[in-house]
Amino acid sequence: MPTPMPATLSDAAGATDSWLGPWEASADPVYCRDAVGRILAANAAFARKFGRPVEQLPGALVTDFLHPDDAAALPGTLAELRLPPHRATCEHRWVTPRGIRWYAWEEVALRDPAGQLTAIRATGRDITRQRLAEEQFHRLSSAVEQSPVAIVITDLEGHPQYVNPKFTAVSGHTLEDLLDRRIEVLRDGHPDQASYEQFWQAVRSGGEWRGELATRRGDGGTVWESVKVSCLRSPAGEITNYLCLREDITERKKLEHDLRQAHKMESLGTLAGGIAHDFNNLLAIINGYAEFCLQGSADAAVLQKSLREIRTAAQRAGGLVRQILTFSRKAEVRFAAVDLNQLVRDLVKLLAETFPRTVTFNLELLAGLPPLLADQNQLQQIILNLCVNARDAMPTGGVITLATTVHVGELRSHHAVAGRSYACLRISDTGTGMSPEVRARIFEPFFTTKQGNQGTGLGLAVVYGIVESHQGAIEVDSAPGAGSTFSVFLPLAVSATVAPAASVNGDFPTGTESLLIVDDEDSLRDLLVRTFRRKGYQAATAATGHEAIDIISDQTRAFDMVLLDLNMPGASGLQVMKVIRLCRPRTKVLVISGHITPETRADFQHLGQRDFLQKPYTLDELGRRLRAILDAPPPGAA
Repeated sequence: MPTPMPATLSDAAGATDSWLGPWEASADPVYCRDAVGRILAANAAFARKFGRPVEQLPGALVTDFLHPDDAAALPGTLAELRLPPHRATCEHRWVTPRGIRWYAWEEVALRDPAGQLTAIRATGRDITRQRLAEEQFHRLSSAVEQSPVAIVITDLEGHPQYVNPKFTAVSGHTLEDLLDRRIEVLRDGHPDQASYEQFWQAVRSGGEWRGELATRRGDGGTVWESVKVSCLRSPAGEITNYLCLREDITERKKLEHDLRQAHKMESLGTLAGGIAHDFNNLLAIINGYAEFCLQGSADAAVLQKSLREIRTAAQRAGGLVRQILTFSRKAEVRFAAVDLNQLVRDLVKLLAETFPRTVTFNLELLAGLPPLLADQNQLQQIILNLCVNARDAMPTGGVITLATTVHVGELRSHHAVAGRSYACLRISDTGTGMSPEVRARIFEPFFTTKQGNQGTGLGLAVVYGIVESHQGAIEVDSAPGAGSTFSVFLPLAVSATVAPAASVNGDFPTGTESLLIVDDEDSLRDLLVRTFRRKGYQAATAATGHEAIDIISDQTRAFDMVLLDLNMPGASGLQVMKVIRLCRPRTKVLVISGHITPETRADFQHLGQRDFLQKPYTLDELGRRLRAILDAPPPGAA
């Protein structure tokens, strides 16, 4: 039986109320169509969505609004609508003035008293954002599943919750093994327990850990991986999982090894030539004086002089061997706590007896310098080599100054460990200085500016090798006619850098300075005020960023230091920091936060801020850190 339809389009337009009913005023787009896809009626929301007046919609084909690829799917719900419950759902792409949009439609069959289909009413909902999110999720999921990098997501104990196929292929573990046996997948590759514990210390503090690890596989081979582990956080900022990325760099490591071997073989000729030249000279001295003695000279004084020359040459040969072994890192190294100040005093006393009287020594040693973690014999070699170089740079005499200080901060050497404290030994002379060309080559093996056979060119190369083996750094400042300064940075012993255990009473040093405590936590502000006032400090507070800015902008109030929380209502800690740098550029600041992102830290460092403290902290830790900052030179000081 044919489906009844309006006699004319005007009849259809006049029947809008009967087609749409209460949906006429709906905020959702609603339209009615006949069985062949002609629009019978539509509400104002539909007209707005698709950019046509309501009166122009009756008679238009629905396919005019559909994406061409989806037009053929429109009649697909007719069969479903003819059957109880006479409802259907579908999703199509529609062409709107805003572009292509995804719509989900709930379709209902309108039937006459005989039960025959007379029209289809469709109510729509824009699901473009949902579909895009689903597509994005599918792309990300496919990328993770097909990634050439092994990916692991673990819980806070390091047990796997997800691994991609690449990880199972590389590790040799099945997914069931990893999940059921709760294998500690983050342990793979760490050479010892200490390394593993340092890794956990880094990630549990909210940081990111990077490293290169070697893992033994079931076939006996070794796989080198570049490993990166970072924290996954909830919207509230809490760490919920750890993400581990492991990239196979075995081939790269092999190429690096081959390259190092090529450089090593290339330099062997220079090394062998230098060694042969020095040893031949020493052997010539030993053989010559030995022959002279064997000729039977009766003069005892001559014999003694000859033997002394033989002994001196032998000692020089032994020193050359020790330098070569140190340079090649073959000598046995024993690290222990060393008192650098005392070592300097002892060596200067010895050198003062052997250097020309025209050379004098000046000591500027920091009292209470913490011990170094170093090999004492190699430290002696550093000091001796640098002092000998200083002496040779002052042929008519001069002053050699040896100074020690503590350095906290970044170093240019890639061997230096970020955040570690170093002792700095500076050895300066008043000699001839160096040109930039010479300064650029001074650490090259066998490079020397000394005339004749006065130098082997190994001294500074050995110093450089020792400093690197101690994970330190060396810097040189020199200009022709202005002397030279060698600054050697060596790590302090760990026991000396570990903060003392916090006491219940917060037994940190006292002070009289004025502090501004900026924190939005009332109880914490009150605690800090009470604590610092009991230690003799003057303390004021600000509960919001705006309040802090008002106080800081008031030039009638004086502050020696600001304890600045990072996340606050009103203005952020970074905004407050900008005001501090503008209004009080010499005021010291300690930024305190439970989490500082690398981007935020970079923003603060761009403003010259270097001091940060992670929450939670102990009062003793805070008090000692504050005291150290206050005692340091102010920002911008010479």
